[in-house]
Amino acid sequence: MLHLLRQIVRTGIKTEAPPAPATERADVARLNDQVLRTLGRALTIRQVDAGSCNGCELEIHALGNPYYNIEGMGIKFVASPRHADLLLVTGPVAKHMAIALQRTWEATPEPKLVVAVGDCGCHGGIFGESYASLGRVANVIPVDVEVPGCPPTPTALLQGILAAIGGGAKKGEPSKS
Repeated sequence: MLHLLRQIVRTGIKTEAPPAPATERADVARLNDQVLRTLGRALTIRQVDAGSCNGCELEIHALGNPYYNIEGMGIKFVASPRHADLLLVTGPVAKHMAIALQRTWEATPEPKLVVAVGDCGCHGGIFGESYASLGRVANVIPVDVEVPGCPPTPTALLQGILAAIGGGAKKGEPSKS
């Protein structure tokens, strides 16, 4: 025991330098300010699956984990389009979902934003237009921002949401592929 204490005294205190201040708080504050300037309150999102394979939904779900923590940035998912500011639409629009998607878009109050997610939502993906599919989301409702990928990463999704908030596309016009 005495040997161990002597070794501790000889060695002294060995610690790492303190970490640099986190920049995430500044980024979160800037994002919160941007959302508040644009909408006057927290951004609310209604996610609509128009016929996807659920790959994009898994990535959207990852936005809620502690790593991305979009709720901490003032972005929330809601169950009703009447409470939403932004529609996050995945998949090629199945003919069965066309009317439901159109009604969801109509029920969303102004200013409404639409983000098409994944290759299927952006340009029909491998399904394209067929007897069962109307293809891309822009064929049914106006799209402000497209987030390509099969599936897109959570970071790409967040960038698309931020582009929509920041006016990354002309309002009310379908985006071009």
